Amino acid sequence: MAGPIIGHEWVVELFDRTLASGRLAQAYLMAGPPQVGKMRLSLYLAQALNCQGEERPCGKCPPCRLIERGLHPDVQVIEGDGEGISIDQIRELQHGAALSPYQGAYRIYIIRQIEEASLEAVNCLLKTLEEPAPKVVLILTAVNTSLLPETLLSRCQVLVLHPLAIQQVEKALVEVWGAGREEARLLARLSRGRMGWAIQALEDKKLLEHRERHLERLWKAMEGGRVERWECAQELSQEPEAVQEALAVWCDWWRDLLLAKAHATQGVVNLDRMPLLAEQAARYDLPQMVEVLTSIQRTAFRLGQNVNLRLALEVLLLDLPRLGEMEQS
Repeated sequence: MAGPIIGHEWVVELFDRTLASGRLAQAYLMAGPPQVGKMRLSLYLAQALNCQGEERPCGKCPPCRLIERGLHPDVQVIEGDGEGISIDQIRELQHGAALSPYQGAYRIYIIRQIEEASLEAVNCLLKTLEEPAPKVVLILTAVNTSLLPETLLSRCQVLVLHPLAIQQVEKALVEVWGAGREEARLLARLSRGRMGWAIQALEDKKLLEHRERHLERLWKAMEGGRVERWECAQELSQEPEAVQEALAVWCDWWRDLLLAKAHATQGVVNLDRMPLLAEQAARYDLPQMVEVLTSIQRTAFRLGQNVNLRLALEVLLLDLPRLGEMEQS
C-alpha cells in the first residue's frame, strides 16, 4: 500500500471518528469508478482496526506492515477469477468469520467488485450480514451499485467515492511520486481524477500503450467502411474487460474534439495529440460531435445494464461518421 491517501478526506475523517467512538459498522460498501481509491481506503481501515501504534493507522507497527504487504492472517481480500465471486468463496468467508481473530483485534474481509458476484453468492452473504459475528468487519467494493440488490445495500454503510480534482492528482504525482511536470500534467488529465490509475500509469507504461491501441481502433473505424467497423466490434468484444476503458478513451477523444473546435483547449485531456485534434476537429461540425459523444456515453451506460456486448459495439461503430466526411469547404 505505497504512498499516502490522496483526497477523500471525508472518508478518512469518518473512519477516524468511528475509531474514536467505537461505533463500527458491520459492513462498508466503497462505491466509485475503477482505481479511484476504493481498495486503498479499504486497507486503510483494515490497518486502523488492527494497528498497535498510538495513532491509528501508524503504518509502522507489525500489523500495519503485514497488511500493507498482504500477509496479515486476519485480513483477507476476496475477488473473482474472471467469472465473478462464487458461493464457495462466500461459504469459506462464513467459516472463517465464525472463528476468533488469529492475531489482530478484528477479522477483515475485503470483497472486491461485489456486483460481479453470483446471485447465490450475494444471497449467501446476506445471511452473514443478518447475523453479524463479533470482531468481524466486511468491506465491499463496487463500481456499479445499481446492479446490487437493495437488501444488500441496506445492510452496508455506503461510501460513494468521486474522482479527484485534476490539479490534485497532478500535484501528488510530482510531489509524492516524483513525476516530471509535463508527464504529471498528461497523466492527471488521462486519469480522469483516478489517483490509482495515474500512479499505475506512471509506473507501468503499458497503460499508455492500451490507450494508444484504443485510439488507433477508433481512428481505423472512422477511416474504414462497414467491414472494418464490424472487425473492430468483433475484436473489442473479445476483450470484455477492456471495453469500458476503451469507451472512456473514445469519450475523451470526442470531448477533446469539441473543445478544440470551440478553441477551449485548456480542458483537453489528450495533451500529447493537440495537432491531430486540431486537424480532426476541422472536419466535423459541432452537432455531429455532440451526437457521437452522446452515442458513446449511451453505449457505455447500456453495457452496464448487461446488453449484448458485440451488438452494442456494432451499432455504435456503424453509426460513426467517416473521418473527413463532414470536412468543411
